[in-house]
Amino acid sequence: MAARKKRQVSSDSGLSKARVVVEAIRLADHEGVDGLSMRRLAGALGAGAMSLYHYVASKEELLDAMIDIVFEEIELPLDDTDWQSAMRMRAVSARQVLVRHPWAIGLLESRTSPGPANLRHHEAVIACLRKAGFSILMATHANWLLDSYVFGFALQEANLPFDTADELNNMITDVYLPQLLPAEFPYLNESAAALVAAGYDPAEEFMFGLDLILAALEPLRTSA
Repeated sequence: MAARKKRQVSSDSGLSKARVVVEAIRLADHEGVDGLSMRRLAGALGAGAMSLYHYVASKEELLDAMIDIVFEEIELPLDDTDWQSAMRMRAVSARQVLVRHPWAIGLLESRTSPGPANLRHHEAVIACLRKAGFSILMATHANWLLDSYVFGFALQEANLPFDTADELNNMITDVYLPQLLPAEFPYLNESAAALVAAGYDPAEEFMFGLDLILAALEPLRTSA
C-alpha cells in the first residue's frame, strides 16, 4: 500500500495547472470535448484523478482555462491600422484557431468566469470599433455580427465532408452530379458542372463574406 502511494506521488509530481490545461486541449483537439473527463485526463497525464483537483477545482474551471488559451492564440486587433484591416486580421486569425480547436466553437462565448486572455480579447475588439467611430450600440451590433459569421463559418467548415477543393470537386463529379438529373434539377446540375470546371475552392468564401460584412458596416460609423 505504501509503495503504491509512493509511486502515485512520484507520477503526480510533475503536474502543474498549465500542463493539465495543455493536455486537456490536446485531448479535446483529437477526441472532442464531450468525452473529456477528469478521469480521462488523469489517465493521459499518468496521474491520479483526484490529484487534478489541486490544479482545477472542477471541469467548468478546466473549460474556462482551456478557452482562455484559445483566446490567447487569436491575434488582437492592431492599433496602428484602419479598423477594417484590424478586424479582418482578427477574424482570419480566429478562423485559423478554430480550425485547430473545433471543439471550442460553441464554448467561446459560453463562459461566465472569463480568464484574462478572454477579457483582453473582448476589450480589444470593442476598443477597435469604438475608436473607429462606432457608437456603443453599433459597436455591439458589429461585434455580434462578425462573431456570428466567424463562428458560424468555422462550425460549417468543421462539419463539411471534404477537406480540400480537389476533394470537393471529386465529390461533385462522383457523388452529386449523378443524382442531379438535368430535367429535375436544372439549376443545381448547371451549378455543379460549372463549379467543377472552374476548380471552385470553398475556402475563398470566408473572405468574400467577411469583406461584404465589413463594407456594410463602414457607413454605420458615426464619425471618421
